[in-house]
Amino acid sequence: MPDHIHAFVSPAEEIALERWVAFFKSLVSREWPEPRDQPIWQRSFWDRQLRSTESYGEKWLYVQENPVRHGLVKASENWPFQGTMNRLSW
Repeated sequence: MPDHIHAFVSPAEEIALERWVAFFKSLVSREWPEPRDQPIWQRSFWDRQLRSTESYGEKWLYVQENPVRHGLVKASENWPFQGTMNRLSW
């Protein structure tokens, strides 16, 4: 998406999600090719914890179809920034 990302992450138990996100944002910011774009991140983030009863596949489909819902492509497979899914076992 041009103005946000979706990430399915599973940080180690000893690392708080807030610390992991801060590290990720810092890493990407340092490598960002256009310094004039800084800052590239908003201060906060929204998280959504998946429960074992929720469908991981349904959430992944939602993320895949996001560019279609926003009119950026006609089919999700045409989105050039499509990620990959690595299954997380419960």
